Amino acid sequence: MESTQGVQPALYIMGDVHGQYERLSRLLHANGLIDADQRWTGGEAHLWFIGDYFDRGPDGIACIELIMSLQEQAGEQVGALVGNHDVMIQAADRFGSIPSPSTGITFFSDWLRNGGNIADLDALDTIHIDWLACLPAAALVQDNLLLHADALFYTNYGLDIETLNQAIQKVMQHGTPAAFDQLLEVFSQRRAFIGQQGQVNLRGMLNMYGGKRLIHGHTPISKVTGELARSITMAHVYQDGACVNIDGGMYLGGPGFLYVAK
Repeated sequence: MESTQGVQPALYIMGDVHGQYERLSRLLHANGLIDADQRWTGGEAHLWFIGDYFDRGPDGIACIELIMSLQEQAGEQVGALVGNHDVMIQAADRFGSIPSPSTGITFFSDWLRNGGNIADLDALDTIHIDWLACLPAAALVQDNLLLHADALFYTNYGLDIETLNQAIQKVMQHGTPAAFDQLLEVFSQRRAFIGQQGQVNLRGMLNMYGGKRLIHGHTPISKVTGELARSITMAHVYQDGACVNIDGGMYLGGPGFLYVAK
């Protein structure tokens, strides 16, 4: 969507939150997108969240309730993708005592060993479950292809964004334990766009789904660059600017940042 002057609105994108509600709130406030009462003050700006709202942090429920509130206030200007940890908590809630076909341990145990927060699971209500189940897996926003993961598995679910989103939403809404297990298994893939082969993979994804640049989270920047997480204050841009990693590693101690797409 363009403003009445024909100029695209500012686009802010938030990386993996992982339950870091206080840091998330501070970042949104510091960038002029919310006020002290968590009310939308972003004007015509657009704001997207890249997924992974839960696990490894203190309050995933508060994070998604803030996002849900901002969507109510700003409508389609605020969007959110689904990440693998959001699938994982759904699986733990729905199939907790059932063994995963691939790991042999229960979905609950698998979620717990991946940083699951019992308080989040206890507070997960129908309104949260329904919201998570309807999240898209991909979005094309102002020539930016937004995906949670730096991975190629998306093409297994659809060769265009609409089909992809419908397929993953079908799993989230009606999937069997086997369907959740398969999605979680492929969602563990990462680093598909690094190096020479990564350039080929990146070009293929952009040709398939559209966009001039791919923006993702999923893999903490510090684990790619070897820097300390606390020193990560900006995105990792690679492949000649065509790929952008915005996972600041907040659960690792990173301060976090909001990426402004230009």
